[in-house]
Amino acid sequence: MSEYVQQLRALVGTRPLILVGAVAILQNEKRQILLQHRKDGNWGLPGGLMEPGETLEETAAREVYEETGLTLKQMTLLELFSGPELYVKLRNGDELYSVTALYYAKDYEGELVNDQTEAHELRFFDWDKLPSLNPANALYLANYLDSTFLRKN
Repeated sequence: MSEYVQQLRALVGTRPLILVGAVAILQNEKRQILLQHRKDGNWGLPGGLMEPGETLEETAAREVYEETGLTLKQMTLLELFSGPELYVKLRNGDELYSVTALYYAKDYEGELVNDQTEAHELRFFDWDKLPSLNPANALYLANYLDSTFLRKN
């Protein structure tokens, strides 16, 4: 949890917050997508919460780098997600509504590195062999599994 969110939680307790973030679909040369097996037990896309003063693009790039060691060279905004289906109540009682930007990137550089602070494992998967995803990430990917955009890119 970011210092910013910790400060907000100190003020509002477990009441619902609206938190903004970004995730990225990274595709390799085999057209597989990168997922991370998070410490909470779920698989999902690399990404996370926006810090004060960041753009959504900066959030996506920072989070991808922090979680994977990869630097995004170019990304495309696919969609913004919000609404009641993105409500979460965490085990500790904290409630939140997520507003999330979904990006696509196949132009990145660096070596895949998992420092294991947030994820057990990083792995590329074929589109038709995805593991069980957390509900939000399942929603994000469901919109793009058969996307014309992804088939042509």
